[in-house]
Amino acid sequence: MKLRGFVHKYGDHIDTDVIIPARMLNNPDPKFLAQHCGSSREHAPVAIKAAGISCVIAKNFARIFFRNAINIGLPVLECPEAVDDTESGDELSVDLDTGAILNLRSGKTYTAAPFPPFMQAIIDAGGLVNAIRARREGAQP
Repeated sequence: MKLRGFVHKYGDHIDTDVIIPARMLNNPDPKFLAQHCGSSREHAPVAIKAAGISCVIAKNFARIFFRNAINIGLPVLECPEAVDDTESGDELSVDLDTGAILNLRSGKTYTAAPFPPFMQAIIDAGGLVNAIRARREGAQP
């Protein structure tokens, strides 16, 4: 799978409370509250994906954020060199099959570890729920 998009740099140590603060999940409706079990950190990668971000590249990720992102079909790659060398506004081409990241402005190429096949299948399916649904219906994701 190949992706292409523009770089938006946000700095280091971005946690889920920066991405989607708890106050954004505030709803005083008792019926709404009765249907939910509290804050789920999966909302941070969901918010990123819903904003139209197709891939996140960072120096590293907390493991729970990494898994939550994969589980909703958002590819997240660890590549410190790409993070250090890119600027906001640069355009990148990302090949998820090989882990190759090409900065179309500078021509520099970086390499992130490609996903294991089971994770790539989850991403290709659009998330874990879709991958499980496809498997149950007999189509391998």
